Amino acid sequence: MIFNSFDFFIFLPIVFVIYWFIFNKKTQTQNAFILVASYIFYGLWDWRFLFLILASTIVDFYIGQAIYNNTLKKKRKAYLWISVVFNIGLLGFFKYYNFFIESWVDFISMTGYEISNTWTLKIILPVGISFYTFQTMSYSLDIYYKRLTPTKNFLSFATFVSFFPQLVAGPIERASNLLTQITSKRNFKYQQCTEGLKLILWGLFKKIVIADSIAPIVDDIFMNYNEYSASTLILGVSLFSFQVYGDFSGYSDIAIGTAKLFGIELMSNFKFPIFSRNVAEYWQRWHVSLSTWFRHYVYIPLGGSRVSKLKSVRNIIIIFLISGFWHGANWTFIAWGAIHALLFIPVFLMGRNRIYMNTVVAENSWLPSIKEFAQITLTFILVTFSRVFFRSQSITDAFGFLEQMYTHFTFEIYQHPQGYRMIDYFVLIGCFVVYEFRIRRDERSPFKFKSKIVRFIAYALVILGMLLFFDDSIDRSFIYFQF
Repeated sequence: MIFNSFDFFIFLPIVFVIYWFIFNKKTQTQNAFILVASYIFYGLWDWRFLFLILASTIVDFYIGQAIYNNTLKKKRKAYLWISVVFNIGLLGFFKYYNFFIESWVDFISMTGYEISNTWTLKIILPVGISFYTFQTMSYSLDIYYKRLTPTKNFLSFATFVSFFPQLVAGPIERASNLLTQITSKRNFKYQQCTEGLKLILWGLFKKIVIADSIAPIVDDIFMNYNEYSASTLILGVSLFSFQVYGDFSGYSDIAIGTAKLFGIELMSNFKFPIFSRNVAEYWQRWHVSLSTWFRHYVYIPLGGSRVSKLKSVRNIIIIFLISGFWHGANWTFIAWGAIHALLFIPVFLMGRNRIYMNTVVAENSWLPSIKEFAQITLTFILVTFSRVFFRSQSITDAFGFLEQMYTHFTFEIYQHPQGYRMIDYFVLIGCFVVYEFRIRRDERSPFKFKSKIVRFIAYALVILGMLLFFDDSIDRSFIYFQF
């Protein structure tokens, strides 16, 4: 089941009504119901993989208890390694097994020996496995580092692991935020629900009107890159930047909004990264839950920036390579991670990686300064360039795309695959960027207008846009489901 499906819009109101009006007396009853609803939500995709979620839940629940109850450091570390090996092993088999086998066969072939590839398997990647394995693993890590006391309630922990609004594509929550809310009593709050509905509406707009509408253009350009000129290829990768942003930030908005309907506040996952002034700020605003996960559980344990400059650079490279590999079993993602490491390191060495931690562009102005506009533009260009590797099917395709871009630098008017006017898309994206800039100070308030009339006009335009752009013939799944 996906957020932008008719099934979900039948499922959500039913769960909401039962949750608040039937099982509202006891927190444990609500948790039991939301756990069943979450398993139904996931099981409608493929019920067989529910056993993986259950296995990960059981392992880390008892591992957390074992780590907490042991005082000997060796035993605590041994239990932690069980959690890490189990979760990484689970993720590694389903996501990376064939990648390693195929890479090994290719390597052997390069040495002059030809071997038949008989070890690859037909493996289905379970939706959300990259997210819930990291979430359960962080629970064990937090207990090991004595940041958290484990819960003794298995039901609460199982609900924390499988909470359906963020189960399949995040945000990757930490127990200190989500689990503490699950174990606490929740009361119905009208304002919280209306805020949730507004976020759901805005998230659906970004998915349907922005991401899905430009997806056919991006698909056409990347699939047939060798037939197009540089201007079209630049258009394609630029539109992909908006597609992936609208798709994933739209998902996150819907997830956060849906959680609000059940009295739960999830962490922000996107903080208007398209207005970042350097690559470091971009990673403070893009996929926040993943970047903070790597910072807390990999970068800092490696020494972070407290070690020598050389070791800090090493740590940065490790983080970005792992982050790239997390996104998928393809050398393109590793190359994408390496590019971001190369972009980030100069910012770090100049000491400019933390200068925009708590500020937004043009904080006290309607428009960015010339300097800020130049910084935003340069950051967008650099990040967009890296997405050639993120979007391409193979390293060969990525380099072929770039070669075509640099050797066929001519200008041509791109023709939409379905014959639609491209000017309409430029106007649409321009209006979207302007609106996002207007709301840049608060990612959770997309419809914050003093005038009720203006607010209702905004609702009407967003709903009208979704009705006009909705296309049931295209693949409407979210991009990050494949990760």
